[in-house]
Amino acid sequence: MTHSNAPLKESFDPLRASYRETVTEIPAVVESLERRHTALLVVDLQYLDAAPGYGVFSHLSKGKVSKDTPEFYYFDQLERIVLPNVQRLQAAFRANNLEVIHTRIQSLTKDGRDRGPQHKRLGLHAPAGSKEAEFLPEIAPQGDEIIISKTASGVFNSTNLSYILHNLGITGLFVAGVYTNECVSTAIRDACDLGFFTTLIQDACTTVTPELQKATLRALKDRYARVLSTDEAIAEINQVVAA
Repeated sequence: MTHSNAPLKESFDPLRASYRETVTEIPAVVESLERRHTALLVVDLQYLDAAPGYGVFSHLSKGKVSKDTPEFYYFDQLERIVLPNVQRLQAAFRANNLEVIHTRIQSLTKDGRDRGPQHKRLGLHAPAGSKEAEFLPEIAPQGDEIIISKTASGVFNSTNLSYILHNLGITGLFVAGVYTNECVSTAIRDACDLGFFTTLIQDACTTVTPELQKATLRALKDRYARVLSTDEAIAEINQVVAA
């Protein structure tokens, strides 16, 4: 018996068609939006993990991030692409009376003793009332939009979000935010397992390196979520809901 060292063809994916036919491209995904049962979930766009000079990036000076720093890619993507696109998505959902739901990392206690084990190990801490717990002003909640506070990567396994979505009659989620490979990915995988129809907006999310961004989009597409651009998502909203 001989063994070939040739790499598998990139197209080899025995479950891709099944996922498309039963999860990501079934009529119910669009029907959820048509019936106004789809919400926008904006993940963790807050000072803790998305602003230089605070929280995770407290070692940086506040304001612009220099091009010669490792963090430049992340903040450049946020400023030029992600935040403007999240704003556009929020505007489209609000204009059509669709729910906009925000998640953030925030502990119940000042000392963070209620945090999940992983957040304790990582030193992630955003007490209520802290600057780190604040949403970035560009994409901050408006009116009585729902805010879900969490102290773990997975918003579904650490909060009552699923219960709230069911109470709202929500069956579909368009997802944006940070980090794509961490809290965003976990939310999408868990949402899919719970039966929600998920759509990841690829240019309304980002993470710390382009390699992680590309790898995560590739892993989620045709498995746990449709992957659309902001333009495609808004066009679908205009076609399916606004019409």
